[in-house]
Amino acid sequence: MAKRRRLEAPSTADMDKIEEEFRRETPARPSAGAAPIAQVAADAAAAFDPIDPEARAALAKLQTAEEKGLLLLDLPLDVIDPDAMIRDRSMLDQAEMTELQISIAANGLRLPIEVFEVAGEGPQKYGLLSGYRRFRAVQNLRALRGAEDTTFSTIKAILRRPQADADRFAAMVEENEVRASLSHYERGRIAVIAAQQGAFANAEAAVEAMFPVASKAKRSKIRSFALIFEELGDLLVFAETIREKDGLRLAMALRQGGEARFREVLGTGQGTDPASEWALLEAVLDEMADLPKVTRKGGRPRINVPKPGWHGDDTLVLSNGIKLRKDSDSHGYLIRLSGKELSPDLIDSLMEEIRHLLERPKL
Repeated sequence: MAKRRRLEAPSTADMDKIEEEFRRETPARPSAGAAPIAQVAADAAAAFDPIDPEARAALAKLQTAEEKGLLLLDLPLDVIDPDAMIRDRSMLDQAEMTELQISIAANGLRLPIEVFEVAGEGPQKYGLLSGYRRFRAVQNLRALRGAEDTTFSTIKAILRRPQADADRFAAMVEENEVRASLSHYERGRIAVIAAQQGAFANAEAAVEAMFPVASKAKRSKIRSFALIFEELGDLLVFAETIREKDGLRLAMALRQGGEARFREVLGTGQGTDPASEWALLEAVLDEMADLPKVTRKGGRPRINVPKPGWHGDDTLVLSNGIKLRKDSDSHGYLIRLSGKELSPDLIDSLMEEIRHLLERPKL
């Protein structure tokens, strides 16, 4: 018969050793007073999403609307930088601004402005994309009401996310073309500025992209006024008052090399109002009318180009290769022009020059 082993109670040292091994092999709990089941419940609660599927879908739609710029924000005026980008409108008519302020004060802002996010550490987190006049009108109303009145301390805005500077310029011009038509000079000015800031390769490309629905003739006029801004914009004070036909005459003279003379007379500072400034320009135009036209030089020699001068009684060939042929029918007289040097801009300028000659008073 096997001998039974006598059991002995472990000593205190043995108990300490066993407890130490137990602690080493058992993971520590996050909370000394929490039971394991409590920790499991806490983890489950953290992972549980209390939002029901319909609410989750609504939040997804809300996020999509925000990304597409469909949400209407109520932004403090002070977080918007109205000069974050060069504006296409160079002048604000005071009478129109007063009328707009009265309308907003009486009926509120019916059409929100458009903004885009800007990077930086300052308080202005948004740049103004469109709605410059509306923004200034609300600003003026806030100043008139005083700091204690918060009625016009915020403005309704739509957040847009244009992908490039070209999109921003195009959006600004499109909005102003719809709301309040720009002058030809303002159109030409913003096209040049957009090109200078690198949004477009050149002013020509800017005009094509920013005024895509304009007619070919209208884009030609815009290019003419863009030339005026490029060469004389820093000296002209009342450029917006130049009439369309006068602007086309001025652009034609600039193409003929008149920039230096125009800058000379404008630099005298005698143009103190629209009438006197235009009188200076018109004096130079009259001077240039009596001078031979500047033609292009250089390049490859032309082949089979008729000799300049009259060919018969009805055809005149110019030194630059342009051919003019006169004719008549039962409706009146005709002049047909042909040649590689012709362009829409030149034709528009020529029409205005003919008009100027025909309307000149007889001495």
